Amino acid sequence: MGLFRLTATTALLLSVVIHARATDISPGDTIIVTATRTEIPLDQATVPVRVITREDIELSLATDLAELLRFEAGIDIGRNGGPGQATSMFMRGTESNHTLVLVDGVRMNPGTIGGAAVQHISPEVIERVEIVKGARSALFGTDAIGGVINIITRRTDETNIEGGAGTGSFNTRSAFVSAGLRRDKTRLGMTVDWQDTEGFPPRVESDIDRGYDNLSLNLYASREIGNGELSLRHWQADGTVEYLDFFLSPVDQDYTNSTSAFAFDKQIGERGTSKLIVSYMRDEISQNQSDDFVESDRVSVDWQYTHAFTEHTLTGGVFAIDENAKTLSFGSGFDEDTRVHAAFIQDQWTRNRHRTFLALRVTDHQAFGTETTYNAEYAYELADNWTLRGGLARAFRAPDATDRFGFGGNPDLDPEIAHEYQFGIGYRPGDRHKLDLELYANDINDLIEFDFSTFTLVNIDTAEIRGAQLGYEYRGDTFTFRTEVVKQTADSKTTDSRLLRRAEESMTISYMQDIGRHRLGVSVLASGDREDFGGVLLPGYVIANLTGQLQLGRAWQLNARIENLFDTQYQTAANFRMQELSAFVELKYRWN
Repeated sequence: MGLFRLTATTALLLSVVIHARATDISPGDTIIVTATRTEIPLDQATVPVRVITREDIELSLATDLAELLRFEAGIDIGRNGGPGQATSMFMRGTESNHTLVLVDGVRMNPGTIGGAAVQHISPEVIERVEIVKGARSALFGTDAIGGVINIITRRTDETNIEGGAGTGSFNTRSAFVSAGLRRDKTRLGMTVDWQDTEGFPPRVESDIDRGYDNLSLNLYASREIGNGELSLRHWQADGTVEYLDFFLSPVDQDYTNSTSAFAFDKQIGERGTSKLIVSYMRDEISQNQSDDFVESDRVSVDWQYTHAFTEHTLTGGVFAIDENAKTLSFGSGFDEDTRVHAAFIQDQWTRNRHRTFLALRVTDHQAFGTETTYNAEYAYELADNWTLRGGLARAFRAPDATDRFGFGGNPDLDPEIAHEYQFGIGYRPGDRHKLDLELYANDINDLIEFDFSTFTLVNIDTAEIRGAQLGYEYRGDTFTFRTEVVKQTADSKTTDSRLLRRAEESMTISYMQDIGRHRLGVSVLASGDREDFGGVLLPGYVIANLTGQLQLGRAWQLNARIENLFDTQYQTAANFRMQELSAFVELKYRWN
């Protein structure tokens, strides 16, 4: 009944009509959508948000999203070897399945194994990445305990063609083509990216190379209809991952990850905006040496309405999913359907130097009943250069089908519940300098862990996370310098031990220099030690990447990357190798 009452209240509030104004957006502002589900300037966000632009992506020459994210402060990557191997992502000390990954606003996390397959997302299909640090279950539901990563795929406002081919260490080859067409009120776009590598031995106990290939496709079409826009989007990644099993035998598996969406955005009068997304997600893994498989399918309907009042921007909406998850492993498995319905309402209020963000969501989960989540945030401009921010949130993660019915599964599990608090201060002495200090605390109750005494998953743990992040950025006429330092603790209060595969100290440094029409970039990551399974302590490390762009005339460009410049030997997961000193080059052509 709570869900229906909230839906009715949302509809009533959104029907109120008073004098309104649109959000103030100035030319040149960096616009984000993930922090509030509405378009706002980046500097008006009441939580920490990092935007990775298309320019950043092109300079990095990263081969997947995980490589792109590992130089972002507060994100720890745990990788079982080289390209395509299983990859975990820990944001602000939370678990790998506590970060929600979206593709154009569509939930990518599968219903089987929790964490999104970030190792299969090609940067060539990405226009930008928005990283929201902090709990966001009030906006997006389950899984958004540590934060949200929204991948905005490529699209164009003009007719153009771009293509390239590359090669590098480990017999790596790549090629891509991207094209866009704009005619009056119609936009069409396509990106196809292919990667293939023989790889290197992922396990330290073996010298057997394991390869990887990925064929990614991104399609986009839109049509303006009156004061609305109808759009269709599809992203897909297919390929094969070769790896070593527990006994170091060479095996491989095929994978498919995809999201498809139909969206209709409509301006209602001068005050309102309606957004509807109907989407489909598929995540599939098939073993080639057996009949084992993992499949997850999800159909979602997500609708919201936003109304801009004199000092408030009110948004409300409803959300529904129908999900199927099934697996077969060593002759046993499951086939489970799950339905989830939710309604949410939020308010953004601005007056003079004050800004607030309040959000409330009621989720009706078929297996776990009703969960209420919220965000409450406040920002105050102390002076023209200083801003204080604070917030608190309640978030949750519903156990997935593997938690409940897989090996060691427990259908009586309870959702993991998080209570987060954060405080920040920002200093902007001008257009060139930016200084930010963020403090955060997150207490997670009913953490799901494997109980070796019963060989089942149970809610036995309580996690306590405390952290601080200090960042500085300077933008000169021809260069940009950015550095961030993170100090955090992520501990199990039940066992009085560190949570696994998370560093307590890390530092990132990024430097980009324009040399005429050319560009040079250096990225450095220094990470402290981390614990892994079996009490193994993985030493800290320092790695650096060097990248460059050489403009060859108006349309041609030569890109190059040296990975692991100091040839550091390190591990992010015990007994799994990471990439040694290596080099890659790419020749690119662009016409418009």
